[in-house]
Amino acid sequence: MKNQDVLIVHPQTSEQLTVIKAFLEALKIKFEFSKDESYDPDFVAKIENARQDYKNGKGKVYTSDQLNALWK
Repeated sequence: MKNQDVLIVHPQTSEQLTVIKAFLEALKIKFEFSKDESYDPDFVAKIENARQDYKNGKGKVYTSDQLNALWK
């Protein structure tokens, strides 16, 4: 097996993560957690645009009472 082989695992619960981690440690397999946060670039662009709009005065500020009134 090549040293460059990479295995990507997507556990869906913290219990699954614990079991996978214990399994790898028991077999003395080196592993690391990625620091990368993968977001859809379109989503990131929308958030950045919204932040810029708010900075440019295109946002509204509501009180909690006003927000609560919207749900009634």
